[in-house]
Amino acid sequence: MYEMARQQLSRERVLDAALRVADDGGLAGLTIRSLAEQLGTRPMSLYHYVAGKEEILDGLVDLVFAEIDLPEPTGRWREEMTKRARSARAVLRRHPWSIALLESRTTPGPATLRHHDATIGALRAGGFSIAQTGHAYAVLDAFTYGFAVQEASLPFEGPDGAAEVAGPIMELMAAGEYPHLVEFATQHAMLPGYDFGAEFEVGLGLVLDGLARMLDR
Repeated sequence: MYEMARQQLSRERVLDAALRVADDGGLAGLTIRSLAEQLGTRPMSLYHYVAGKEEILDGLVDLVFAEIDLPEPTGRWREEMTKRARSARAVLRRHPWSIALLESRTTPGPATLRHHDATIGALRAGGFSIAQTGHAYAVLDAFTYGFAVQEASLPFEGPDGAAEVAGPIMELMAAGEYPHLVEFATQHAMLPGYDFGAEFEVGLGLVLDGLARMLDR
């Protein structure tokens, strides 16, 4: 069985399996042994296709970047950056373990390089100078990645999720020492239909408005 599995293996299959393992249990659960179990082969067989875990992590980063929509140099930079940010958020929600990993690798793959090149090209086509492109790229990624971290860390998800966890917290505020928190919770976060995820579009709009003002100057 092992020998048959080895013959069917490829670097692509190994990385696809690593992505599944990471999605199921995070990076902590991704080892050569767990990956071999996922593929139904011996751990040593994997070294025919990847040098070790570091190469696997590089490959995973490239797979994640490949899922993010590429912006195009159309001149409509705001539309392209909106498309990219929305796509990146969706991808990071599918692979929350990757948030801290994407910018940490020193051996980028072709999809990673293609993504960065396309983003810079779209900003430059939109009229941003080299320096302004650097500012815009940094701010957009700080917002998108930062929001993804916050969203992944929340103890609730989706509309009305905040209200479900706010009840016990409200009991801690009963003495009246935190009036602003009570006001925010009762008049906003605990109202029917409140969805923290909706803040992404508001925040992205504010970031893009600021970049537009920088570009006008």
